[in-house]
Amino acid sequence: MNPRFDEIWVYLSTTPLLGLTLTLVAYQAAWWVYKRARFHPAANPVMIAVALLVAVLSLTGTAYQTYFDGAQFVHFLLGPATVALAVPLYAQLPRLRTMLLPLLGALAAGSLTAALSAFGIGALLGASTQSVMSLAPKSVTTPIAMGVAESLGGLPSLTAVLVILTGILGAIGARGLFRLMRIEDHAVRGFATGVAAHGIGTARAFQVSEQCGAFAALAMGLNGLVTALTLPLILPAAMRLFGL
Repeated sequence: MNPRFDEIWVYLSTTPLLGLTLTLVAYQAAWWVYKRARFHPAANPVMIAVALLVAVLSLTGTAYQTYFDGAQFVHFLLGPATVALAVPLYAQLPRLRTMLLPLLGALAAGSLTAALSAFGIGALLGASTQSVMSLAPKSVTTPIAMGVAESLGGLPSLTAVLVILTGILGAIGARGLFRLMRIEDHAVRGFATGVAAHGIGTARAFQVSEQCGAFAALAMGLNGLVTALTLPLILPAAMRLFGL
């Protein structure tokens, strides 16, 4: 880099707000690309923003912790934003009451399938115990998934990457899969997306309709709870089955 730019960057990197600024600028640029692509799922703004941030941090030699000292302000807002998802869900209470039992069945099936399929495929392909433990909670929102992976002996950093990839793939492929299966009900679409593709899928669901997004938010929250409670109980038995 240019020596003058190096000096400026060294100065800026000591400012906590640098991480916040980089995050907002990267996402704004990613959103511009997303709009130019006419909101095509393959141009997911989260994926683009992450790639831009990784490139900037790598080129400048900035430590992740230095970046996160500022970006944590955005991270803090994840909690209130998640709680706020209950507002559109409240408007769907009449529909929710009529679908309660089917949704609980879908939650159990989807949560177990998401975790055990990843675990089983990883084990059959010869992945290490640490790797399959990192794979299992891939369909849960990142903070919960990282905590679950750490408690199981997995790598939280690897889990975070897998969670993001899972969400992006879910956001990209869900619409086409629903069309192929002729599923038109937005409540059903949303719930399935939330179980399989957590927050990124939920954001995509809200772009389809408020009902779709509300049920995706419900599924995301419930799947996180079910996964956190059941995986520590189920995976030891699965490990014995696969000889891990």
